Amino acid sequence: MIETHAHIYDEQFKEDRADMLERAKDSGVESIIMPNIDHTSVEGMLELEDRYPNFCMATMGLHPCSVKKNFEKELYRVEEWLNRRDFVAIGEIGTDLYWDTTFEQEQVEAFRIQVGWAKQKHRPIIIHCRSSLDMTIDLIEELNNEQLTGVFHCFNGDEAQFERIKALGFYVGLGGVITFKNSGMKDLLQKIDMERVVLETDSPYLAPVPHRGKRNEPSYVQLVAQHLADAKEKSIDEIISQTTINAQKLFKIND
Repeated sequence: MIETHAHIYDEQFKEDRADMLERAKDSGVESIIMPNIDHTSVEGMLELEDRYPNFCMATMGLHPCSVKKNFEKELYRVEEWLNRRDFVAIGEIGTDLYWDTTFEQEQVEAFRIQVGWAKQKHRPIIIHCRSSLDMTIDLIEELNNEQLTGVFHCFNGDEAQFERIKALGFYVGLGGVITFKNSGMKDLLQKIDMERVVLETDSPYLAPVPHRGKRNEPSYVQLVAQHLADAKEKSIDEIISQTTINAQKLFKIND
């Protein structure tokens, strides 16, 4: 399995990070994509990449919740890193209107700028779009071209939204939310095109059932795969095989 979204540099893993990563390997995780947040997360993320080469893979971007009045300074740091070395993706970028709408326009501007860098660098984007899915799909429909691809992380939309994303040539990241009884995604999971799905946990957040409410970790991605297999009446091996192929294609990870 490829875990396509985990903040394993987070302080919540400080006491047992090495053990957590061993549990991930034991569960079948072969690679972990680490989305960046802002300048404060870079050092810990890159340390993990250095310590676990080809297992922990760094991305570079500015999370929408870190977009404030001084977002240009944060973006300058992101651009510096993108010009300094290669990253597997541009992310985590996007929009978030759940907690606060004060900096909505700044989020959109930061998103546009980073999408432009992704096109220049020929790298996929990891999209955060909490309480702003339709708006973010609209932006991608406007900005999309043959150089652009990516994943709508933590997808919890409906069939129409999925079809719009699919038409753009993008993927959806499915995580612990699909295991929640109140997710409203049961019917969609039966219909969803598996060629456009990748697996994720968003660790340490949004742990799947039966760990809901506790700290999430990459080994739990297997629970997401099993839930998806049950919903689609397929074997877990089929789900893992297809989602791994998808992630390898999206992030240009060699088998």
